[in-house]
Amino acid sequence: MSEAETVTTAPTKAAPAGYRRVFAVREFRAVFAAHLLSMLGVIVAEIALSVLVYDLTGSPLMSALAWAVGFLPYVVGGTLLAGVADRYPARRVLVGCDLVCAVCVLPMTAPGAPLAVLLALRCCLAVVSPVFAGTRMATLADILGDGDLFVLGRSLLRITAQSALLVGFGLGGVLLTAASPRQALLITVGTFLASAALLRLGTRRRPARARTGGALVTDSLKGARQVLADRRTRALLLLFWLPPTFTVAPEALSAPYADDLGVGPAGLGLLMCALPVGTIAGELYAGSRLRPVTRERIALPLVCVTLLPYLGYAFHPGLAVSLLLLLVAGAGSAYTLGLDQWIVRDVPEELRGRAMTLLTAGLMTLQGVGMALAGAAAELVGVAAAVTGAGVLGTAVCVLAAREVRRTEGRDRG
Repeated sequence: MSEAETVTTAPTKAAPAGYRRVFAVREFRAVFAAHLLSMLGVIVAEIALSVLVYDLTGSPLMSALAWAVGFLPYVVGGTLLAGVADRYPARRVLVGCDLVCAVCVLPMTAPGAPLAVLLALRCCLAVVSPVFAGTRMATLADILGDGDLFVLGRSLLRITAQSALLVGFGLGGVLLTAASPRQALLITVGTFLASAALLRLGTRRRPARARTGGALVTDSLKGARQVLADRRTRALLLLFWLPPTFTVAPEALSAPYADDLGVGPAGLGLLMCALPVGTIAGELYAGSRLRPVTRERIALPLVCVTLLPYLGYAFHPGLAVSLLLLLVAGAGSAYTLGLDQWIVRDVPEELRGRAMTLLTAGLMTLQGVGMALAGAAAELVGVAAAVTGAGVLGTAVCVLAAREVRRTEGRDRG
């Protein structure tokens, strides 16, 4: 029996598994290393492309658009290509996605590449991303089983993503002081190729979850309807999607809020880091110190209060208090560990890949929508009021979504 099979068939213990047990699985180590490489590559690419577009156009709007196009196509890939995650072997999909990303970034490094081509290639990366993330998420259940190790593995990937944001923006800035944007993009090509090699050599081949014929888009749309038709799955997806829609408000408004406080670039950096740092701390504590049953028990109460710290913005706090509010709100994101356990347990295996792809696509798309709405609200009522409003409305939405999840527990599906 292989190492992965041993872990998969072992019963979940009552005590916390601990993150070290997850790293004991060889295949997970390969997935984790590939995730780290691809995350750093994407972040460096985003920074380099934004700088490159600004150098070419001199337009802040076009530079911002280079960031925005990274969100919007997620819904296209997540909806029209979701069937890829289940109808083809997972390793082939993951390696193929990395290679497609490398091929998309490579033309960006060519001198004289037109602006329209740069933005179109960035859109292609965003279309592929939810397919890759959803397939990888479903593959974790194959590697780690559908118990506590899966939850901790997912948590580690999220922690890595948040940490990569903190480290990647700094490294990207330093890199661009020594290299041109096009040279930095060439490094991104290397990270995607290295990720593909790790996944190809470090994970074993598994058959496709579902054998379906017909056109891919038709099959993907059919699968999306099947996923969303299940009341329990639909409720869980909404609970994954809705809180981050409101959580991003202070991040989206960090620059104007720092300007209101008069704290300069250093204060802006702290405001942008506070929420990810709180998220990392919350997940690490819940994953290493709480039992699986406890994480499930607190998931719904925690999701109902995670946005309440934003109400403190109504009092126009200074930098120190604002950072504390963001840290507490970020720590509340530990509710996702409980949700992870439910979704891997309750979603039918033959739909797992496309359900995870839809989860990723919806999450990224609604975060982009949330950022846009936060900006529009701040234009009308100011930054502090916009963040406060996100806390009030978001809490109400989270309570309703949590009630729906509670209603669907143990009931007939559909």
